Amino acid sequence: MTPSRRSLLAAGATGTIALTAGCLGFVLGNEPLEFDADRVAPTDRKLDETGYEEQEVNEETIERSEEIGGVERDFRASLWTSVYTKTVEYGGQEREGSAFAAVSIPGMTVAGRSVNPLADMSNEELLEEFLSQLEGENGNISDIQHDETFSLDILGESRDVDAFTGETEMDGQTVEIDIKVTSFDHEDDLLVLLGVYPKRLTEESANVEELMESAEHPLDS
Repeated sequence: MTPSRRSLLAAGATGTIALTAGCLGFVLGNEPLEFDADRVAPTDRKLDETGYEEQEVNEETIERSEEIGGVERDFRASLWTSVYTKTVEYGGQEREGSAFAAVSIPGMTVAGRSVNPLADMSNEELLEEFLSQLEGENGNISDIQHDETFSLDILGESRDVDAFTGETEMDGQTVEIDIKVTSFDHEDDLLVLLGVYPKRLTEESANVEELMESAEHPLDS
């Protein structure tokens, strides 16, 4: 887990959740209260059509303590991160040029109080949190600026998508990068869908949107 995520998990926010097993042990202070997210991912068919391949699928466990009703209690939550990449021709070379991530984070509300540190973040803040997982061989993306907000039909509803531009270094040259990110609550989880690609690869703009629109949740792990 990245240091930035560890620091975020020490802070509070707002979210929604269904309680899982172990409630009695939690009330007595003997066990942590556990929250599990369901995985979200684009369809295999859409991945094939757009040329993206699975790079990694990880389930992480996060732990934290929070004071509830004047008593310190422990919490444990799982989140899923699925990352996909695409090899493209850029500057006369084959390289890992585009990437897409699908993240699911459980809501975490206990006795009307949230212990979820991410649910109240804006798309820009969530971008900062998860972008490092997509920067890959292109290096760090800097000078990120908001470009526009538009809507896509994802999981049966219209969802706001924020588009950003940025810059990175590739073979000693500055390359413009496009980034698209959306986040929303679905089936008691917070979902984050994120795509990154060089601005010159205009066809990847449509591909990222198609991956977002094809998202399925919940998925069997």
